[in-house]
Amino acid sequence: MIHEVDEALHALLTEEMLAGTDVQLAFDAPTREWEARRNAPTVNLFLYDVREELTHRREGRVEEHDADGVVVAEHRPPRYFALSYLVTAWTAQPQDEHRLLSVLLAGLVVHDVLPPARLVGGLAALGLTVPMSVAVPPSRERGLADIWSALGGALKPSLDLVVTTPIAASATFAAQPVTDGLRLRAGDRAGGGPADRTGGPAGRAAEVEARRLRHPDPADGVTPIGVRRARGTAAERQRRQGTGGPIRGGGR
Repeated sequence: MIHEVDEALHALLTEEMLAGTDVQLAFDAPTREWEARRNAPTVNLFLYDVREELTHRREGRVEEHDADGVVVAEHRPPRYFALSYLVTAWTAQPQDEHRLLSVLLAGLVVHDVLPPARLVGGLAALGLTVPMSVAVPPSRERGLADIWSALGGALKPSLDLVVTTPIAASATFAAQPVTDGLRLRAGDRAGGGPADRTGGPAGRAAEVEARRLRHPDPADGVTPIGVRRARGTAAERQRRQGTGGPIRGGGR
């Protein structure tokens, strides 16, 4: 999902805030070597931290239903991860850099979420909102001064942009719903001599009885997969009324 967030941010900045300018957009680490190679006004979005948002974690399963209300799959809830970007402007003059940062701040602060129209791929397919925040102070354990020290550069004005993106967990597909009655077949396990129904020896070993429990076959003998058959009192009511067939709505 990280590359899809990159694409959404690229579209948002280049098509809205930087539209009509010659400012380039980069996702490189802003090291001294990168700064030396830069030859045009540039806005840099450096992804410096990825961590799970534990406050968004949910337990259990999320059920997926078909048009008839039948459970067809169970999913683990999505997990959310905070992607932190260091946003900087690079030009020949500090005043121009401040002007660029002002434009970016004004454009980003109006969005509490990444615009759904900008989402692509699996991120768009999830259909979930993607929150984001800008210029919120980072936690003490990842101060911006430490980031600049790690990059080997001098401290520079920047915006901290955090995008909280969902990532889909695996799906556990449910079995087909049960639409048939239970069939039992009983016989003599002892294998003794003949017996009758009253306990006598005549014919019990050879007698096998097959019976179907509770749920008679529908009139046409075929029940479409995924359609629930009448059960209990509903089935008895249909039998008395001379009707039959599957139930296509209502509760289980």
